[in-house]
Amino acid sequence: MKPISRAACLAALITASALCAGEALARVFPFGPRTRGVNDLGNQYVPYHAYLWDLLHGRADGDLFVNWRSGFGSSLLPDLGTYLTSPFAPLVALFPRDEIDLAVYVITVAKLAAAGAAMAWLLLRLRPGRWWVAAALGGSYALCGWAVADAAYNPMWLDGLIAFPLLCLVGEWAIAGRRPVLGVLVVAVAWTANFYTAYMATLGAGLLLLARLLAQSHPVRERLVALRRAALTTVLGMGLAAPVVVVVYFGTLHAYPGRNTVFSAVPWTDLLARLLPATYSFGSPALYVNTAALLLALTLPFNPAVPRRARLVVTVLVVAVALSFQWGPTHLVWNAFSTPNGSAYRQAFVLCGLLVIAAWWSFAHGIPGRRPLLAASGVLALVVAGASVSGLVAYPWTAPIPVPVLIALAGAATAVVALIVMAAGRPRPRAVACCAVLLVTVQLGQSAGTTALADRMRLAHADDYAPWGARQRDQRDAIARADDWPRHRTEPGREQTVGNDPLLVGGQGAQYYSSMTSDVLSRTLTALGGGWTSRGRSVQSLDNAVTDVLFSVGARVRSPPDPHQRWNPQEGGAPVVTRREVPPLVTVRPAGPVPEFGASAFRNQEKLLGARVYTVPRIRPVTTSPGGTARITASCPAGSEAQLWAPHYWGTARLMDAASAAAPAVGPATDSATDSATTSGAESRNPVGRFRGETHPVTKIASMQPLGTVPSSGRVTIELRPDKGGAIPDGALGCLDTGRLREAVDRLKATGATEVHVSGHTVTAELPAHARGFAVLAVPRIAGWRCAAGDSAPRPADSYLGLVAVPLAGSSAPTTVSCSFRPPGLRIGALVGGASLLALIVLILIVRGGRLTRSSRRKTRQEAPC
Repeated sequence: MKPISRAACLAALITASALCAGEALARVFPFGPRTRGVNDLGNQYVPYHAYLWDLLHGRADGDLFVNWRSGFGSSLLPDLGTYLTSPFAPLVALFPRDEIDLAVYVITVAKLAAAGAAMAWLLLRLRPGRWWVAAALGGSYALCGWAVADAAYNPMWLDGLIAFPLLCLVGEWAIAGRRPVLGVLVVAVAWTANFYTAYMATLGAGLLLLARLLAQSHPVRERLVALRRAALTTVLGMGLAAPVVVVVYFGTLHAYPGRNTVFSAVPWTDLLARLLPATYSFGSPALYVNTAALLLALTLPFNPAVPRRARLVVTVLVVAVALSFQWGPTHLVWNAFSTPNGSAYRQAFVLCGLLVIAAWWSFAHGIPGRRPLLAASGVLALVVAGASVSGLVAYPWTAPIPVPVLIALAGAATAVVALIVMAAGRPRPRAVACCAVLLVTVQLGQSAGTTALADRMRLAHADDYAPWGARQRDQRDAIARADDWPRHRTEPGREQTVGNDPLLVGGQGAQYYSSMTSDVLSRTLTALGGGWTSRGRSVQSLDNAVTDVLFSVGARVRSPPDPHQRWNPQEGGAPVVTRREVPPLVTVRPAGPVPEFGASAFRNQEKLLGARVYTVPRIRPVTTSPGGTARITASCPAGSEAQLWAPHYWGTARLMDAASAAAPAVGPATDSATDSATTSGAESRNPVGRFRGETHPVTKIASMQPLGTVPSSGRVTIELRPDKGGAIPDGALGCLDTGRLREAVDRLKATGATEVHVSGHTVTAELPAHARGFAVLAVPRIAGWRCAAGDSAPRPADSYLGLVAVPLAGSSAPTTVSCSFRPPGLRIGALVGGASLLALIVLILIVRGGRLTRSSRRKTRQEAPC
């Protein structure tokens, strides 16, 4: 095996070993009882990989264009381009469906190992040197603080970690005038895998290329030619990725707007602290690359073996990139001119890579002697001194000397001794081997400890979700027994396990959590009384009889609260399926002006239903505070169903019976309540409505909740037990007349489609003869839907209160309606991709022609007479 291959394999082994050791120390899945499903890993990425498994095995309800499971029908290609176009993602197909969490973990380890191997490969291409040092530095890059603290639970970001060294290698090929076609393909794969981090990696690789050209003494013309080659390679590669990238871009344009944040630089002491091992913070750049690699990088400005120009240029590059992280305008450049929600330093892996490259640049030119090591040790001491002031090294440690500082100093001392031994004359092979083992062991220990700390700190400060288990299996089995798509939808239920339950357990529900959650979906469901978290991008299920009718939800799974969540009581029991008579997926609304949504969710439901079914009594507004109790009283028709719509209230609400209403409110709120539902229609005890809606800032709002049947007296008394409080305004109570709702259902069934067929991203429906008005498809009218009535030409679909609509006006009413979906931007992306492919073919022909010409010239010279 060649040294470069040995280095790549060893780097991958170091990376995987340290990562798994750290997970084992933290006792995190799959090495312990603690879950890895923190924040978006459990809420988004694991469910999306589960849906990819279904797609690859032919078990999904849609195709590459439409995901029928989420958001009552959502655009899938933007989500695929954001989360699942990595070359590693299809590996989920090799695992059992019930082991989806393990599959995602294995993919994560594989990506990190690939990043280490790619960096080791790059280092030996930049300059020859000891292969095992390149391997150790490759592992340092793959196990950097950004990778183990920020990206390990955002696995799609890890494609950018792999892309950075590969794109730097493309830059080296551009300088040498080699492998132009392969360079284009590398850029295309990087941007297709995850364009977000590929953008940052491309910026970093471009800066390194400029530094390399400035450090050379070649003529200006040759350097400009290299820049031209690199630019052409990058443009063609991005063009090949356009079918995915452009669709994702258009998806962001139609997505519900996220939070607008203002960048605020962290204190420099915190930035210095993140260079040390065993530190963690969500809002600061994770720059740890292990102490030995950091020490080597700090020797670069002082190492006389490195040419002066190269020393100056690379040192200035590293310092300039570090400074750019702390200045608002350059911060925006790194993040595509938009400060991200959450961690603001998602580009930190580029600086980690440059530190590792600087370390190799110093070592490969000649092992630093005593003077460079002493100077670097002095700079490291200043870094440690500055970091010691930061609270990041003191938390959660209470030792007189912070443990991260002790680990860093011990690692630095070990590295100094090892490097001095290696630099002393001609060290014996045995001494070099001992130094290698010592350095790698220190690296493994520091990286494993940093990984374990990050795992434990994330679990302590973030929401987490249980891996696949009995609860999800029960939900999936219950949904599979009730599923009859597209005759009706089967809703996974209000008591969610994760934010993307339909992707994980099946069905066709409202739940949907993505960066691409459409503005139309979020606003439509909010107007109808729906709730959401993550500032509108995590839409929740709405357990409401009227909306079930509106969206053809004929079966609903009601599960007990998830015992893994701390805010839920520890209740057991199996999920229960309730069924309802609902109209078909395509119904007909009368001709005339389309109504508009107003301020009341109850009246908005009636407008979309086309019938008055609610009594909305006047109530006295209530402002609640934590720890207290309050009551709402009103009068409603006896036998109607009480619904409470309190989007900004956080607590519980219970409809009290006559005896409870007459007595003082004592005891727990669940004394006479249950969350179970029955399928027989027998009278059930009033459920407790749980509300989780915030006011300032609004990051989540609560869904409308059913509270039970109004007693025969017609007097409604609702007991409120707030956890965080919130306001209950006038108009928050609605009493549903179930008889009128049944009449509305019968009318919609009589006038609705007689047959509905759904195939991939196409819906066709047969309508009754002489249908007039609007054919309304119970699907959010997201951008990309085109419809046709009868033999007319397809045109962009109309909107009927946020749903897909097709006008049926005319003397000869059509009996068929067809709608198909194409993701916005796909045509433009395909055109750009096709043009880039054509240009690449031309490039291949030019390269091949050049090779044939050179070969012919060599043959002519060889055959010429002397």
